[in-house]
Amino acid sequence: MMKIETNRLILREITGKDLKDLQKNINNLNVSKWLLVISYPYTMKDAKWWVEQCKKEYKNKERKKYNLGIELRKEKRIIGGIGLDKVDKIQGTASVGYWLGEDYWRYGYGSEALSGILKFAFNKLKLRRIGAGVFAGNPSSGRLLEKFGAKLEGTKRKGAKCKADGKIKDELIYGLLKEEWKKN
Repeated sequence: MMKIETNRLILREITGKDLKDLQKNINNLNVSKWLLVISYPYTMKDAKWWVEQCKKEYKNKERKKYNLGIELRKEKRIIGGIGLDKVDKIQGTASVGYWLGEDYWRYGYGSEALSGILKFAFNKLKLRRIGAGVFAGNPSSGRLLEKFGAKLEGTKRKGAKCKADGKIKDELIYGLLKEEWKKN
């Protein structure tokens, strides 16, 4: 089982025992309205489907995705998710996405989780560039990326439709190069 350990967190593969925590933390419009493909309400059936998709991906030898749960060590429960998507080892690129349950905002867990996945992406997978899309109106997510050296590269006007609230939103496009990350 893949694990990335940080001071207070364990980024790890999601299992069936995480269903309740996963569903509880993401079934909140304050969380899901910032995510592209999460429905609201988010049901136990949705959570089961997601866990099954993750299990299939975990078995792939040449992985294109790393979807991990963010486990809070002291609670031994999933408080959010983080992952790399569109991993292309030939190009040396991937995109990153993350979310936290609302009860866990403003404790530095997002920074800690992003630090762990970026270290994995750049040092273990040997990637050279990480991209991220952030819905306009979610400045804390953009600030989190900028903290690690990411640059705002542009805006996709009306670039995405959020599944949770059905709204078409501008998408801010961020990019982080390995050398920018190393400086931080």
